[in-house]
Amino acid sequence: MAHFKLAVATRASHAALLPAVLIVTSINEARPTSIIDIVFEDTDFLSEGEKSIIQFETGDKTVTGTIPIIQELRAQFPFLVGRNVKVENEWISQLDSLDTLDFKVLDPCLQRLDSYLILRSFLSGYTLSTPDIALWGALRGNRVAVAALKRGTLVNLTRWYKFLEELCSWATLAVQVLNAAARERKAAKSKDGASYDIALKNTENGVVTRFSPEPSGYLHIGHAKAALLNDYFAHEKYSGTLLLRFDDTNPSNERQEFQDAIVEDLALMGIQPDRVSYTSDYFDQLYECCLQMIKSGKAYADDTDQDTMKDQRWNGLPSQRRELSSDESLAHFEEMRKGTPEGLRWCIRSKISFGAPNKALRDPPTYDFACPIVDSIEGVTHALRTIEYRDRNPQYQLMLDALNLRSVQVWDFARMNFIRTLLSKRKLTKLAESGVVWGWDDPRFPTIRGIRRRGMTIPALREFILKQGPSKNVTLFDWATIWATNKKYIDPIAPRFTAIEEQGIVKATILGGPATPYTEKRQKHAKNPAVGDKVVAFSWSIVIEQCDAKAFKQDEEITLMNWGNAIVRKISVDTSGKVTDLELELHLAGDVKKTEKKVTWLSTEGQTLVPIELVDFDYLLKKDSRDEEDILDDVLNFNTEFRVSALSDMNLSEVNVGDILQFDRKSFYRVNRVPAPGIPGVFFNIPTGKQK
Repeated sequence: MAHFKLAVATRASHAALLPAVLIVTSINEARPTSIIDIVFEDTDFLSEGEKSIIQFETGDKTVTGTIPIIQELRAQFPFLVGRNVKVENEWISQLDSLDTLDFKVLDPCLQRLDSYLILRSFLSGYTLSTPDIALWGALRGNRVAVAALKRGTLVNLTRWYKFLEELCSWATLAVQVLNAAARERKAAKSKDGASYDIALKNTENGVVTRFSPEPSGYLHIGHAKAALLNDYFAHEKYSGTLLLRFDDTNPSNERQEFQDAIVEDLALMGIQPDRVSYTSDYFDQLYECCLQMIKSGKAYADDTDQDTMKDQRWNGLPSQRRELSSDESLAHFEEMRKGTPEGLRWCIRSKISFGAPNKALRDPPTYDFACPIVDSIEGVTHALRTIEYRDRNPQYQLMLDALNLRSVQVWDFARMNFIRTLLSKRKLTKLAESGVVWGWDDPRFPTIRGIRRRGMTIPALREFILKQGPSKNVTLFDWATIWATNKKYIDPIAPRFTAIEEQGIVKATILGGPATPYTEKRQKHAKNPAVGDKVVAFSWSIVIEQCDAKAFKQDEEITLMNWGNAIVRKISVDTSGKVTDLELELHLAGDVKKTEKKVTWLSTEGQTLVPIELVDFDYLLKKDSRDEEDILDDVLNFNTEFRVSALSDMNLSEVNVGDILQFDRKSFYRVNRVPAPGIPGVFFNIPTGKQK
């Protein structure tokens, strides 16, 4: 009996782990005489930031990485190889494309699979093969992919996916094993890190939470906290259910664009609702509930004008319509239902207490009528709400009591506020529509799309928000905190390149330099070889930045990064004090540890320099926090975009939109536009928490 070992790093995403784990499970099922043990280990066998998260051990040989492991397994177990090896290898090579939570990157691969499966039941031939198992596992482990399948647009891919799920009963067991390991890992981490536990009552009968956005704008970082907390308690803390319910009760502000964006943004955050519904689905029940309240004397019709009603509620005075009979109120309600001119004058108010100390209970119009009712109907057990609704919580419960509906536990938590940041959907809409910003995905906006376009990663966003937990203390956060969290994720894996600002650029002649240009390979990341290599050009002619050149002293020894030391032999300066030319004598025997100045440079020979723009942004507001009396235009910062023209090395031709990289001695950047002939690339500066 042959024994093998599959070592899994439990920090990894299921999208990366499941393909190999499922194939191992299938081997154990089909060949019980060849046992492969699946072992969940610490991540000591991985270097920091390394993408490989799984190892396969056979004899003295160790294979790392999902695709290499699958190919090794096929070599060890020939029955895994089908008749069309070329097709199978092609589909197996797509696994890396499925290990992403970025829908824009994932979608082309899903579309390709969907088209390919139009007339097929399997990816290769007419029977189950390795790529079927591997790609099914990658999809099953990717929340964004599963969410895309649930939307029902990928008809052929969804059919294939469900067919394999029914065909391979052992697949469910493998998923359960990984889920159990993930829960154990998270439980262990919660003991050492920040605690975001809360005392939910009555969880023994199950937990159902709901995220209920109004589709009138894009999700921002404030919504992210509510969404992630609901997801955490439904899917991670408890084996419960998360509902996504669109609160579509205000059609004048709602658009399909916003609804689609909300679904996509949730998927980007790794949130996969178990069900999607709409408040409008329950209009008939809501109508009947309103009739019931009017008939029982717990609600009445009122045509008091808005200003008078507001004044009466504030001062605890009863409306003149408060004692209308049920029949009269029902008649007015019928006119409201018909939408007649008379009906448009009236509203329905709950008859609670016009003089209650809690002003939210002073016979409120039915603005909050739908929420508690639909929560109860849909089976929500725990409603997590921000503390702005705290005064309305008794009203929420009174609605349920008045209609004899099932009770729902309400738990409120503090909103997240950030310095110099607008989170009002109405004000954000004004800025987007007036042209102050480019749109809802502007990198200056606190929307999920905006901060992702600026360079925020989803793992960093989830970590930061979940660490805040369900605290009820209102806190004004500095953006530096969340960007510092983000840096932890991008620093170990971001490739390094060179950019030299064009303004005042200085040409330097290298004395003792190479007679002809040449290139050498260098690591893109000095501490992480897995990031890959880049090509560095060397010659007698280089350019450096004006600020570096002005700091040089005659005969000073400096370090040219990625090359070696050089001695400053000549500095040419014009009448304004600007350095125009330099002569540097190469001194590769010099000790780079002893020089004070380490400078970036680019060879002008042996490569074509790439024009780029480096873009930085400032806050949209001048003040850390707005006062109620502040007029928006008075506190708006209209000078928030800063562009610098620069030249970069030839390796920039490799980048794609959305890539995150670092320009040495500058900062991290996200690719917004790829360089093309005649078109400079555009790179957005990513804050690191240290910059002003």
